[in-house]
Amino acid sequence: MSTQLQDFLRQAAGRVESALNEALEQPTTGAERLFAAMRYAALGPGKRLRPALIYAGAQTLRGPRFDPAACDAAAAALECVHAYSLVHDDLPAMDDDDLRRGRPTCHIQFDEASAILAGDALQTRAFELLLASGAEPELKLRLLGELAEASGARGMVAGQAIDLDSVGAALSLPQLEQMHRLKTGALIRASARMGALLGGADEAQLAAVTHYAQAIGLAFQVQDDILDVTADTATLGKTQGADATRNKPTYVSLLGLDGAREKLAGLHRRALEALGQLDGDTGLLEQLADYIVRRNH
Repeated sequence: MSTQLQDFLRQAAGRVESALNEALEQPTTGAERLFAAMRYAALGPGKRLRPALIYAGAQTLRGPRFDPAACDAAAAALECVHAYSLVHDDLPAMDDDDLRRGRPTCHIQFDEASAILAGDALQTRAFELLLASGAEPELKLRLLGELAEASGARGMVAGQAIDLDSVGAALSLPQLEQMHRLKTGALIRASARMGALLGGADEAQLAAVTHYAQAIGLAFQVQDDILDVTADTATLGKTQGADATRNKPTYVSLLGLDGAREKLAGLHRRALEALGQLDGDTGLLEQLADYIVRRNH
């Protein structure tokens, strides 16, 4: 990872964590456990990739006029939704995981009811943050629409439902890709598109960013599947081999390890080709694509 990308990721993480810390302050007494669970889920260790995509997309299009403060609310909102999705994904009724980001999952650290409520509250807090942001009304509506569509039954939640229904099933490659375009890719796509909108993208620029985001969204999942069989639990921060244990279809189970790596390389090329349609310095977005396909956790 380049020094430039390291510095950028550190700055983006610092900004969004500061915004989250403020957004998740407990306003009244009587719900201490709820707010503690929310903060545990959202402010724990994490890559902060989705917020980084928001800042990078806006910076790429704004150039010298880029103001990171204009992106803070959207970045925090995305991370709230992402944190909620992980809390619910880990629940016993879902993937039943005990470890997330090297720590006990939220329902293990607290209890199942607290984890469910924390996830619910993080989801609604995301939309409160966007509504309270200083964006112009038309832009605010577009940002709200992007996040709502990516989060719900036409996006991430649909992907999770398909994933649960697919345990032990024999999916085709197109079916697997559709599941992950929704479960993992939808929020990544929304992150990049929201950043582009905050950067003032026109429709052609937004289309190019969308193609880029669709490619890296799938690439993120392919690399996750590869790491699930090649990395150890300590490096991953979650249980190694969990997908195989649950008999879940993955890119590795369908294509083999070499085939999955070839798929990953093709998606990486597609992402970089999409960036070629944008004017200006796309270096940050290129480096983020590189990071996604080369990360080790």
